[in-house]
Amino acid sequence: MNSGRFRPVKAYKNDAFIASSDARPLRILAEYLEPQARFRELAVKDTIVMFGSARIPSREQALSELEKVKADGGDVARAEMKLHMSQYYEATRELARRLTEWSKSLEGTTERRFVICSGGGPGIMEAANRGASEAKGVNIGLNISLPFEQNENPYITRRLAFEFHYFFMRKYWFTYLAKAIVAMPGGFGTLDEFMEVVTLVQTLKIKKPMPIVLFGSEYWNEVINLDALVKFGTISPEDLHLFYRTDSVDDAYHHITTYLQKHLLDMDVGFHKPA
Repeated sequence: MNSGRFRPVKAYKNDAFIASSDARPLRILAEYLEPQARFRELAVKDTIVMFGSARIPSREQALSELEKVKADGGDVARAEMKLHMSQYYEATRELARRLTEWSKSLEGTTERRFVICSGGGPGIMEAANRGASEAKGVNIGLNISLPFEQNENPYITRRLAFEFHYFFMRKYWFTYLAKAIVAMPGGFGTLDEFMEVVTLVQTLKIKKPMPIVLFGSEYWNEVINLDALVKFGTISPEDLHLFYRTDSVDDAYHHITTYLQKHLLDMDVGFHKPA
């Protein structure tokens, strides 16, 4: 037999075909099936999702940048604003740490419950994964391929680090496993994610019990006037109760854990409250 004869390439190994528009349904399906397989393998039952800006630094980083700007010359006001906004990085980090410790204290299951999940990138996303990692808990990063900003952070559990091409498949995995959502200050992406989730809850496309926390009233009250939507009749007054507003890590932690205990854990046979 001539070992040098032509051998056709199998379709699923044909990179040109897989990258083509004809194979788009296969790529979409892969971004559904591959994460599903990994979540099942690692016994991840549900998540607490934390949204927020990729541009908000840690306090340590913000202080370092401010000192450098003052020494070298530059936009001091912008650096001071970064330092001010770093409070949300630290709040996210602390909340993720505490929620992970609470989750790990639950008894009566072999599954991983209420795993911290972020968009996988820097900023608030990094803070969420970092807090969970500091509590020695597994955590998820649903990264998206972008030409700027979005590189995976170093705190994600490696087997739970994902890279998505399609925003809508990434959003699917944000919401499908979520049992609670925290929206920290953020830009277009955070607004999009928060509004889509609230819309799905409002229209009963999401029926499961799920607390939604909007964290940071100073930021959100200036960025978006939600009360004006009621004033102009584009939403109902009760729609503002679809989410919970707070500025306190203690308050957010209590709201989420109390809600999950009451609406989910107390209904699950075999679960015990943490000591």
